[in-house]
Amino acid sequence: MATIVFCSVNKTTQTTARRCLLAPLKRLVRAGESHSPLSSAHSQSPTLLPGTRWFSRGSCVRFMSHGTAGRTAAGRTRRGALALTGAAAVTAAAAVAGVLANASHFQRADMATKVSPVAEEREQEGDILERCRGFMSPPVTDIAVLQERKGEMCTRMEMLIMETQAEFCKALQEVDGGTFKVDRWQRKEGGGGISCVMQDGKVFEKAGVNVSVVFGHLTEEAAKQMRSRGKVLKGKDGKLPFCAMGVSSVIHPKNPHIPTVHFNYRYFEIEEEDGSKQWWFGGGTDLTPVFIDEEDAFHFHNTLKEACDKHHSQYYPDFKKWCDRYFYIKHRGETRGIGGIFFDDLDSPSQEEAFSFVKSCARTVVPCYLPIISKHLNDSFTDEEKDWQQVRRGRYVEFNLVYDRGVKFGLATPGSRIESILMSLPLTARWEYMHEPAKGTREASMLEVLRNPKEWV
Repeated sequence: MATIVFCSVNKTTQTTARRCLLAPLKRLVRAGESHSPLSSAHSQSPTLLPGTRWFSRGSCVRFMSHGTAGRTAAGRTRRGALALTGAAAVTAAAAVAGVLANASHFQRADMATKVSPVAEEREQEGDILERCRGFMSPPVTDIAVLQERKGEMCTRMEMLIMETQAEFCKALQEVDGGTFKVDRWQRKEGGGGISCVMQDGKVFEKAGVNVSVVFGHLTEEAAKQMRSRGKVLKGKDGKLPFCAMGVSSVIHPKNPHIPTVHFNYRYFEIEEEDGSKQWWFGGGTDLTPVFIDEEDAFHFHNTLKEACDKHHSQYYPDFKKWCDRYFYIKHRGETRGIGGIFFDDLDSPSQEEAFSFVKSCARTVVPCYLPIISKHLNDSFTDEEKDWQQVRRGRYVEFNLVYDRGVKFGLATPGSRIESILMSLPLTARWEYMHEPAKGTREASMLEVLRNPKEWV
């Protein structure tokens, strides 16, 4: 079951939400009361935490969900329904305005994607030590060093990726009821990382959220990859000192009706022979569903679009196209999923503005994905649907091992942690010889979208 609690919103939002959502939510309550648990040899009824919450950073909406991830041989039951209890059904009218509209259409929570003046943003970054208390682990760089270099971009980016990791992990833990294994590792060449992995949980088969902060000298192979993208790199005595950091995550749910999600946000600095530095940001967020759900696709893409639009009206259309091109499995002639946004080598219009954009994108990872999980948490599925999920995961593996830029960079960097690099791979996958879904099926519809990417917003 689900309970939605509203903390505080402005008067306009309250009024609008009440008018638009009170009646549909009451219908949801009645539907929830009449719903009986699944009972099948294939069903699962995990006991989740007493309350499951996700918080939209910078907003006052809190979503708490109790649910199960089930599987039945007979087929699917009610999909995407939420049950609300007691007074929550009344207060939910205001809170849910940012998540569901008329019980059937996503609207986004008021996420912190608004671009404040630079000075205000810097002020909001707050005290280093206080912020570190909310992390999954102490940061990679010593806190004293971070405090000394508080204004430097490397420090600010490390704090952002640590916060993103903690925010996402805590949201997933409350949905699943499991706990992330927090694994700190060091790289003898310089730096290290924090890998958070939850495996074989109630909702997630494998969920990983990694942070890495590494430095040293670029290998010739890594430098060659960068030069192939147009980078002009001039090292001193053939050496190129670098610093690279990022947060990356891949979530593989058990239920085939909950999509896989991936995000990565990173920062590079390279020092050239004259002491000058080249820097750039990269990253993106993309969704890989097993079956097409138009509502999910709109919600996901619209969340990203609104974050992009706060910075530049061309960012979303450009980075959406780039995402479709990047996550393309050439030997299959299809994309990995339905995309999202992807960008790399972002070094304009200024470092501060580029960082502000990356920060906005990073703060969408919870609101763009958690409502989709909650919607499908109780969906049942057949053996055939699970098999199709396994086939699609095989494609996911193919892309990551053959084409993914981050994997290739990691494998080419001495001292990289292989377990963390390959964390993105699912626990299980399937390769069927000459597999082609039958015409007119949902599987065939999914494949058509992957072969011919479409616009979702």
